[in-house]
Amino acid sequence: MMLTLRLATAEDTEKLGQALARSLPQQPVILYLEGDLGAGKTTTARALLRELGVAGAVRSPTYTLIERYETLHGEIAHLDLYRIADPDELHYLALDELAERSRLWLIEWPQRGQGALPRADLHLRLRIDGDGRSAALAAETDVGAEWLRRIETDRSFAVPG
Repeated sequence: MMLTLRLATAEDTEKLGQALARSLPQQPVILYLEGDLGAGKTTTARALLRELGVAGAVRSPTYTLIERYETLHGEIAHLDLYRIADPDELHYLALDELAERSRLWLIEWPQRGQGALPRADLHLRLRIDGDGRSAALAAETDVGAEWLRRIETDRSFAVPG
């Protein structure tokens, strides 16, 4: 199952993040965020976190690799693997502990951790498209497919495809 969207403005990218948060399944899930630098991965993640109630600073985990946020919905782990040179480096990040505690993993640059990461439920591929962005959401699991169906029926999310 796949959904393709045209994100004409940064606000549209934020709306996508908000829709992802509002549609979040009850069980723990993993979202891969893939795209070139400046494609909107962190903007989407930040909007999702804000929608889930994170009021403080939302930092890009480019240098820390992981930022954790406590929300009313549970712990959210935001990973940025841009600086990972080899998937074996992920063993130092205590991913087992994350799996036990986190309700949602947001993973930027997942391709850099290929083979060492758990499978995504939903995979978001963003790319620069003229003055805006394009987004392709692909469900990788049954839970991801349900998540994607909820996004499609979110009446407050009206970004053209």
